[in-house]
Amino acid sequence: MSRNPPIPTGKAFAWRLAVFYAALFTALGVQLPFLPVWLAARGLDAGEIGLALALPMIVRVIAIPLATTIADRRDVVRGTLAVAATAAVAGYAAAGLVTGVAAILATLTLAACFYTPLMPLADAYALRGLAERGVSYGPVRLWGSAAFIGGSFGAGLLLEWIAPGNLIWLLVAAMLPAAFAACALGPLSTGARAWPKRAASAWPLLLNPAFLLVALAASLIQASHAVYYGFSALDWQADGLDSTAVGALWALGVVAEIVLFAVSGRLRLGPIALLVLGGAGGFVRWSAMALDPAPLWLPLLQCLHALSFGATHLGAMAFMLRAAPAEIGATAQGYLAVGQGLVMAVAMGLAGLLYARYGNLAYAAMALMAAAGAASALAALRLAKPASDASTTEHEKRQL
Repeated sequence: MSRNPPIPTGKAFAWRLAVFYAALFTALGVQLPFLPVWLAARGLDAGEIGLALALPMIVRVIAIPLATTIADRRDVVRGTLAVAATAAVAGYAAAGLVTGVAAILATLTLAACFYTPLMPLADAYALRGLAERGVSYGPVRLWGSAAFIGGSFGAGLLLEWIAPGNLIWLLVAAMLPAAFAACALGPLSTGARAWPKRAASAWPLLLNPAFLLVALAASLIQASHAVYYGFSALDWQADGLDSTAVGALWALGVVAEIVLFAVSGRLRLGPIALLVLGGAGGFVRWSAMALDPAPLWLPLLQCLHALSFGATHLGAMAFMLRAAPAEIGATAQGYLAVGQGLVMAVAMGLAGLLYARYGNLAYAAMALMAAAGAASALAALRLAKPASDASTTEHEKRQL
């Protein structure tokens, strides 16, 4: 009798994955807004906090390609997810136990080594597993976006009861379900695709101009959010909006993204069309923000997050599914994640300089960045392989 775990099919696979995405993004909703608060409570100054936040961007350049390559070469995407999630819990717990700036930075760097590969690994697992089962990616991924809202709002409420110096334990508590959910994920293959004895090389992908242009397009459009991520809250508060209104505007953008993910399975738009739509949405959104719009217009502009972020993400995922052979799916996601991280790091530095000097006009540079991303996607259109590419079936291509 075989001791291999049963292979979940259809709804069972999708629900397990949705639970994992929800748990992972709940932790992200705690980490992004409140890790700086915890660092300040532990006595780090502004420069040290900046270093602590920059370390994951540096670590991901090595950690992500290493983890995704190992996952592909050994066909252990699910196992790598479980190990990385569990080790990330231990890393953040260690950060909560140590004292001193050097020790805190060291343990956070260790945690980042395991935490930063989780998202590309999760997307690689999702794209391959859902495509084999004929399930759309967007309606499953939306649970992550919804959980991000819950995590950030929940952590904000709990901050009224928890001392800032204990916020790291809230992050650890949020990561624990993600580790359990990763361990509960089922095997990928349904037997529909025979796995090659020797994993395919990733070099043809890296030498594929269409892949590089799509990665550049997605990176530029996502990086065009840099001024928004870094300074929108400060800007809106300066315009007289209170913290509740600012939080509601951010939540509205994520809700718009969720709506797009929910209906994405019914859309008949290809990867390039989605990327161009994302770039166009970003261009309109940031051009309007550069004009310092009245608060009345902000909800409408926030709804464009469905395009600037949501359509861009879906387009990039659809292209990865189409362009990368399944046996290097995680590797392709790793390259994309590293590229996006590097471009975002540059854009964040540029955003700070531009906003300090020009205020809202800094959004004009973001509009140009989004337009450049759309242009890169259009350039990739002529170089992309025909839709009949044998590496991906027509049925799989429709599952985004």
